[in-house]
Amino acid sequence: MIGGFGGPGVAFAVLAAFVWGGYLFVIKSYFAGYPASVILVGINVAAFCWYLPVAVLTTPSNAPLLPGSLETTAWLFMLGVIGVTALATGSMFRALAVGDVSYVAPVSKIVPVFVLPLEIVLLDEHLSTVQIAGVVIATFAVYLMNYRGGGLLVPLRKTVTYRPAQFALLSAMLFGIVDVSRRVILQEFTIPPRVWVLGLFGGMALLAAPVAIRSWPEGTRRDAPKFVATALFAVVGEHLTALAFDVAPASIASPIINTQAIVAVLLGGVVLHEERLRSRLGAAVIAVTGVALIAA
Repeated sequence: MIGGFGGPGVAFAVLAAFVWGGYLFVIKSYFAGYPASVILVGINVAAFCWYLPVAVLTTPSNAPLLPGSLETTAWLFMLGVIGVTALATGSMFRALAVGDVSYVAPVSKIVPVFVLPLEIVLLDEHLSTVQIAGVVIATFAVYLMNYRGGGLLVPLRKTVTYRPAQFALLSAMLFGIVDVSRRVILQEFTIPPRVWVLGLFGGMALLAAPVAIRSWPEGTRRDAPKFVATALFAVVGEHLTALAFDVAPASIASPIINTQAIVAVLLGGVVLHEERLRSRLGAAVIAVTGVALIAA
């Protein structure tokens, strides 16, 4: 059975949840009209520039910033995970562009529903009855998020036909792969968190650049301060996330970090006056309860 709570990994995960919740809100509020690829490039270039001095300053004087002892397999694996992360993040941005943040956040953050089965199959973790209940509850939250009366199958049809739901679920599935892979990168390959974070920011920017260039809107330079400021959320959030996954199992860190859904729902409902705040908040709380049971 996967272990319980405690230790610095949980503290890092809780802080990351608040940061990422605010990040989702900022993306929805201030980047309307921007293609997902452009947001990816702008924010990750700025984040790389923000994080580079942090990585240099936190690297011990007797240790290289980029360890040369890592095997080629580790570098290739990290590159593949960066590519999946870019797809997951782009899907989430697309979901936010076409849907309310108070809708997208709870759906896109049922990541642990995908993390736990992957850990069981790939990392030989074991599933308890409580964790099975958690998966069912978190999945039920997605059903509630799409329920507006009518037949019992209406929410299921909406989940597979509603664009925000499609992109949000795709993002959750891809981030599930990323979270398990992140554990392998940080704990099995022992890649330092600063190397992973730098590679993530730089890699996502490079991967998204060919698509972003073709759809680069006019006036982007005018909005450069927004990209630079928002990148701080990404830098702090990704650093805290890397620290959490460096010392805790993905099945514990991932559910805690994904409680960011509640933060995003509250901000979307209160500040942006999005509809159905009460029902969406209820669904978000149910989703968080489910992922907490998954980590029990």
